[in-house]
Amino acid sequence: MKIITLTSDFGLKDSYPAQMKAAILGISLDVIIVDVTHMVDKFNVREGAFALASAAPYFPDGSIHVAVVDPLVGTQRRPIIVETKRGFLVGPDNGVLMLAAEKQGLLRAREITSRKLMLAHVSGTFHGRDVFAPAAAHLANGVNPEEFGPVITDLATPQFTRVTRGHEVVSGEVLNVDSFGNIITNIPGKDFAGFRGSMVQVEILDQKEHMRVLGTYGEARLNELLALVGSHGYAEIALNQGNAAERLQAKPGNKITLAKT
Repeated sequence: MKIITLTSDFGLKDSYPAQMKAAILGISLDVIIVDVTHMVDKFNVREGAFALASAAPYFPDGSIHVAVVDPLVGTQRRPIIVETKRGFLVGPDNGVLMLAAEKQGLLRAREITSRKLMLAHVSGTFHGRDVFAPAAAHLANGVNPEEFGPVITDLATPQFTRVTRGHEVVSGEVLNVDSFGNIITNIPGKDFAGFRGSMVQVEILDQKEHMRVLGTYGEARLNELLALVGSHGYAEIALNQGNAAERLQAKPGNKITLAKT
């Protein structure tokens, strides 16, 4: 039994998530459908990518993940399937799949061009139901990825997927600010692992702060800024029992650099 997950900015008021599930079940009844979230801020590709990348690693190998945050639906942006070492990612070629793809080990990507693997009528405004959900269902049924369309190599790579690495310095941007005020960056934990136990200079919004790199929030003094690898697997900046984002006035999209001192 295959698992199909759904991530979107559709919200819960309208029937859009249910329509996607109906499209899946009309093709493949023998699946488990899991909602990651449908509460991504409207059109916020960065937030959708972060939500998917945070959840996908905890699903079994072979899972199929559909993400639909798609402000350019119906335009020339491509519908794609990304094959990884652990499963499949399905959605628009706008970067929403790329953080998860990097975590899971990207193997290849294909444009979805086969009309027979879509619903009979494809709306110009709802590819989540008419293209992406059917693709996921057909993958769950064992359809060979080659049948969906040609391999592509020029995938969209938004700025939030890019990290610059140097000698004892790494730069990226803020992916998310959680409800605790933790500043979660796009810098993978593996690129920050060698910093633990050191002091780092964090530069954000023309501010420079020096802080320790610790293993958990409680190792810091009360109201002390710290850097660590958080539960999402990315480097983050926190304030022990306080709000780091408010203190540093940080928001998603801000550039950030961490340099060992």
